Amino acid sequence: MHASPRVAIRVDASAAMGTGHLKRCLSLAQALTETGAQTRFICRALDAVAAQVLATQEVDVHWLPTPRTPFTPPADAPPHARWAGLSATDDAQQTAEALADWSPDWVVVDHYAFDARWHHAVRQALGCHLLVIDDLADRTMAADALLDHNWDADHRRKYAAHVHRPLIWLTGTRHALLTPAYRHAPRCALRDEVHSIGIFMGGTDPGGASAQVVQACRAAGFGGPLEVVSTSASPHLPGLRQACAADRDTTLTLDEPDLAAFFARHDLQIGAGGGATWERCCIGAPTIALVLAANQAVVVPALDRLGALSAARLDNTDTADLPTLTDALHQLLPDAAARYALGQQAANLVDGRGAQRVALSLLGERLQLRPATLDDAPLLHSWRNHPSVRAVSATQDPIAFEAHEGWMRAVLAHPARWLFVGQVGHLPVGSIRFDRLDSGHLEVSLYLDPELQGMGLGRHLLAAGEQALLARYPAGITVDASVVPDNASSRRLFESGGYHGGPLQYQKTIGPLPGPTETAP
Repeated sequence: MHASPRVAIRVDASAAMGTGHLKRCLSLAQALTETGAQTRFICRALDAVAAQVLATQEVDVHWLPTPRTPFTPPADAPPHARWAGLSATDDAQQTAEALADWSPDWVVVDHYAFDARWHHAVRQALGCHLLVIDDLADRTMAADALLDHNWDADHRRKYAAHVHRPLIWLTGTRHALLTPAYRHAPRCALRDEVHSIGIFMGGTDPGGASAQVVQACRAAGFGGPLEVVSTSASPHLPGLRQACAADRDTTLTLDEPDLAAFFARHDLQIGAGGGATWERCCIGAPTIALVLAANQAVVVPALDRLGALSAARLDNTDTADLPTLTDALHQLLPDAAARYALGQQAANLVDGRGAQRVALSLLGERLQLRPATLDDAPLLHSWRNHPSVRAVSATQDPIAFEAHEGWMRAVLAHPARWLFVGQVGHLPVGSIRFDRLDSGHLEVSLYLDPELQGMGLGRHLLAAGEQALLARYPAGITVDASVVPDNASSRRLFESGGYHGGPLQYQKTIGPLPGPTETAP
């Protein structure tokens, strides 16, 4: 095992596939770095798009060679196999060769062109775990973990015909891959009137949709400012520049590193139903979403039914069951209540911490403890006062910060009480405390960051705490644990950790260490 975990990310971007796959993998890479991992991107220079996206990113990239001849996929290839530019067999071999000396612990692959044959080949060649990022469910998969951050009523049913081995399921908008900027970015301040509209149709602007959206806004009678966002990688940029220049109240913004502020400063957003959908949701921006790619045809209408956005179509698209963009604008522009409802429901779906959750799901077993200090008081206080933590605590009333800080001072100064913070890399994820009892036993108490519950981190935190005890008590020590009624998750935690008793009182003897030991000072 490497001192720092290594995660390789196989992803491409091109005019055909857009930039969304690469952008969401860059968000994941930031979270992986925060949790202590080294990352390396494996990309193929299919055209200039990927290089333009990565030009401003401080990431380690290995470029696979550009295909020299046109590629015709075989009949049994996945539907999007052409996007790879060469056979999956050749790509898997080149990927494995590029990573052989680096020996990654995990390979993340975000590519519709590759199915279980690619997955098997890379996993076997490198002896690594594999995370597949997908949302189409249109091919077989051989993964250790599957990430689909789109909304779906039942992800396991969605992939039932394509997954034939146990895996870690990372599904739903709770795992939306957003950059760290979205965690604390200002949210959209909704107003009764639409003063301006933001337009973002994806990094490559499929079909030149942005210019069509500008025309539709004016056709619907909106005369206010429009801001169009695009990238230098868009093949439709010359036409878009011309369309924006022809409208004196339309501005064009290029190559923004993140769009959080853009999504927050307009009263209405119009966008493609790709990865930026989750960014708009996180900001709480009322949105009209358009279907511009096959993988958006399911999720956009589904989010419309949830009330998280308004689905529409451009006049020249084949989604005839959706209203036209002009009709959707006529309906939404004067209806402040409807826009408020869209923004609120959207914000309920995405909190901006999805990339952290994915990174921790891969690397949670790397959790380590450090002694808590008084500087941790604000963080531990915010966790302890969260409703989900108070609900399973012996004292369920909110605790004033002054009282909490005083309690921490007393705990840190007491020779028979030990308070630790659990971290994965640089990211604090929970707290664990041991108190000596009159019986000579120790009592354990722990809780997690409330936004990171349900990911298995509790068992890693408890195990790390037990290892810390063995360093202090190498001959062994008995640990008691109390569980409040109806706290089923804590009962499962202690029972799976080898504690006996229950349902409210548990006990476990920790140690002793094998062989001769010395008591830690």
